Amino acid sequence: MNDERTTKTISGMDSVDTTVLGADEIILNMGPQHPSTHGVLRVKLKLDGERVAGSECIIGYLHRGVEKIAEHRSYQQFAPYVDRMDYVAAVSNGLGYCEAVEKLLGTEAPPRARVVRTILTELQRIASHLLWLGTHALDIGALTPVFYCFREREEILKIFEKYCGARLTTHAFRIGGLQYETYDGFEEDTKRFCNDFAHKIDEYETLLTENRIWVGRTKGVGILNAADAIALGVTGPVLRASGVKWDLRKAQPYAAYDQYEFDIPTRETGDTYDRYVVRMEEMRQSRRICLQAVENIPTGPIMARIGKVLKPPPGEVYHSIEAPKGELGYYIVSDGTTQPYRVRVRPPSFINLQAFDKMAKGSLIADVVAIIGTIDIVLGEVDR
Repeated sequence: MNDERTTKTISGMDSVDTTVLGADEIILNMGPQHPSTHGVLRVKLKLDGERVAGSECIIGYLHRGVEKIAEHRSYQQFAPYVDRMDYVAAVSNGLGYCEAVEKLLGTEAPPRARVVRTILTELQRIASHLLWLGTHALDIGALTPVFYCFREREEILKIFEKYCGARLTTHAFRIGGLQYETYDGFEEDTKRFCNDFAHKIDEYETLLTENRIWVGRTKGVGILNAADAIALGVTGPVLRASGVKWDLRKAQPYAAYDQYEFDIPTRETGDTYDRYVVRMEEMRQSRRICLQAVENIPTGPIMARIGKVLKPPPGEVYHSIEAPKGELGYYIVSDGTTQPYRVRVRPPSFINLQAFDKMAKGSLIADVVAIIGTIDIVLGEVDR
């Protein structure tokens, strides 16, 4: 039986009648206390019945002025602050900052330091993806994966703790090299984890990849095509799931990535399911990199010959790395003193969040939770 009252469309909002299901459009606030917003994010949803007609992400609840703080700290003093941005990928944050300052100084870390940096950063990528997978599945209604994922993430955190004493805000690097030499058994611990982790990923996929509820909640949800992803500046797994084969580890190699073989996983549809598949494959590739690197860690110093007081020559630099969530860039301006004149961070969570409205339009309210999860944001990085 046809009902002419329900001919309103989401895209153009053209209609025969202005009502859908007997209700006009309404505004619904989701967050900033909602558990599935992955932090203090407030999303203002414009709803047409159960459909999302538009959205606005309201941020700033966790703003700490990190970039301004940098102007009042020495280069070394500011280094621990970057660990608190994406606080589930602190090692990656530190690598990007240290390499940016090293580029400003015109130096680079010794070969041993670059390889150890690569190993720790790839372990951090796996840990970040595991946290994403567990919480994303939990948001959608799958309880078991979060226990599985935290089980393996704990083994990575143990390696970090043995190395530098920290588990979450892991301050692993120094400008010019490493904070500490590797501990006895570092190579064995890394190999053991990587060897055990191979079949653990298979366990996650057994739970989810062909699960009809998981597929129903993720396939065709939050589609972002390649053109829109590029136009919005999206990077990382979200971009690669839309079919764009772009990874800074290959395009602009840093640390020791040019020494190892690994693939860049991509998909074509750009929906929530594809982003899941890409991140699962990325964990396999990170494991592959770690196994190659740990087999041949060079001997030698772990710090470059730099002064205790750093005064980079006047100038500016932009350096970016492939963090777990996408391109993490640091723009630093030096005026020749011990403190940077200006520091600007390009955080992937902040940039990728721009795509939320494009992904959410036309979706159901229930899909909003899946879309926020699939972007994989951390509000400490969004707000800074």
